Amino acid sequence: MKIALVHDGIITRGGAERVLLNFQKSFPNAPIFTTVYHKESTYKEYANSEIITSWYQRIAKSEFLFKVLFFPFGILAAKSLDLSDYDVILCSTTTCGKYIKVNKEALVINYCYTPFRLAWNPSSYKIYNNFFYKLLLKPIIFFLRKIDYKYAQRANFYVAMTEETAKRIEDSYNPSQKIKIIMPSIDTSNFSYSSMTSEYFLVVSRLEKYKKVDLVIEVFNEINKPLVIIGKGTEEKYLKKIANNNIKFYKDLNQKQLKKFYSEAKAFIFPQHEDYGLTVLESYASGRPAICFNAGGAKFTGIPLTSKNIGKATMHTFNNQNKNSLKDAILKFNDKSFDSNFIIEHSKNFDDKFFINKINKFVNKKYKEHLNARQ
Repeated sequence: MKIALVHDGIITRGGAERVLLNFQKSFPNAPIFTTVYHKESTYKEYANSEIITSWYQRIAKSEFLFKVLFFPFGILAAKSLDLSDYDVILCSTTTCGKYIKVNKEALVINYCYTPFRLAWNPSSYKIYNNFFYKLLLKPIIFFLRKIDYKYAQRANFYVAMTEETAKRIEDSYNPSQKIKIIMPSIDTSNFSYSSMTSEYFLVVSRLEKYKKVDLVIEVFNEINKPLVIIGKGTEEKYLKKIANNNIKFYKDLNQKQLKKFYSEAKAFIFPQHEDYGLTVLESYASGRPAICFNAGGAKFTGIPLTSKNIGKATMHTFNNQNKNSLKDAILKFNDKSFDSNFIIEHSKNFDDKFFINKINKFVNKKYKEHLNARQ
């Protein structure tokens, strides 16, 4: 079995890039094909990987350029990647990874985080709510949807993170085979419990608009409790400007520093509607409960606190993404309702070793079936 791994673009330290690292652990001899690889912007573990990039590497020198020039250059770059010599293609994708050239006889498995948002859910972009930009984007979205659907049909199988994202894949691509669910994971050994907890609440996030960090800041400005925010992004200057002195910002921390912040936090705060959310699992691996918006991936990885499961829960939830709902959840939060040992044991269900084993078994099983069907 000659297998290749594919990823849209390796340009950040995100959850998708961590999934790809686990693909590599599952198939260590497989090369990685991608449109762009920014060594300094992603995980250092890729430094020793065999990574084949497209000509887009010479143009898209930053994440900003990667996104701005994506239509049409990123699309054309992905289509120029030729994997015709490979028997199996395991693709980690949201956008253009699925556009690569493949042999008609190859087995193609798409691990899809969510369908291409600009094509299938353009209203999720703030810019789309502007009448002028909406008018400008309509023909582009029409083209993107057409090409995205066309190349999505080449996959023999789809793998999704959760039932929610699987439903989106079904609605957008209408795959012929049942979608397999394999949830992303973390290395739980990178985190540990501390009996010395502090009074600060913790946010670990990219500082982007959709992450709703501004909502957390609004609440903590009002309640004046200590808050630590770890991360960087395009909203960094704005968020620091609106934050009061009870809120501290950190970025570019090493694993030891991050581990300490997780383990000593009163609770982790997760305000966004995320497709999955690995940072919540990192909090659980540190024995710390979370306060989560009751939607998206958090619903599939956590156990909400009720009056009947005190000590057997991992998170306190809030139902509306507004100041009053989050504020109420924080003020009602009681860490004595949670058992750190239970939370740590729960996190072990999402350890890397299980993900690596599941994806390896799934690919090998489907390849054997694929060969038998061709005989």
